[in-house]
Amino acid sequence: MLWIKALHIIFITSWFAGLFYLPRLFVNHAMVTDEATQQRLALMEYKLFRFMGPLALLALIFGLWLWLGYGITGGWLHAKLVLVGVLVAYHMYCGKLIKDFAQSKNRHSHVWFRWFNEIPVLLLLIIVILVVVKPF
Repeated sequence: MLWIKALHIIFITSWFAGLFYLPRLFVNHAMVTDEATQQRLALMEYKLFRFMGPLALLALIFGLWLWLGYGITGGWLHAKLVLVGVLVAYHMYCGKLIKDFAQSKNRHSHVWFRWFNEIPVLLLLIIVILVVVKPF
C-alpha cells in the first residue's frame, strides 16, 4: 500500500502543478491583444489541460484505491471528498474557460483570473490539513 500512497502523492502533486499554472496562462491570455500571442497561449492552455487530465484521473484512482484498501473513515474524509469534488469541478471549469478563449468568448478580466488562480491553493491547504491533522 505504500507504493499506492507514493503514486497518489506523485499524481496529486503533478495535477496541482498544472492547476497552479493553467490559470496563470489565463491571466496572460486575458491581458494580451495581439492575435499571434493569443493563439500561442490558447495552444499552451489546451496542451497543458490535455496533459493534466490523465494526471487527475490517476490521482483519483490511486486515492480511491487507498480509501478502499485502508477502509478509511471519519468526518475529515467526508470533508476531503467534498473538496476533491470541488477540485474536479474547478478542473472541468478550466476546460470550459479554454474553450471560451479559443472561441474568443472570454468574459473575465486578468484580475478575475488572478483571484481564480488562488482557489486550488486554498483547496490544497485545507485538504492537506484534513489528511494530516484529521481534526474531526
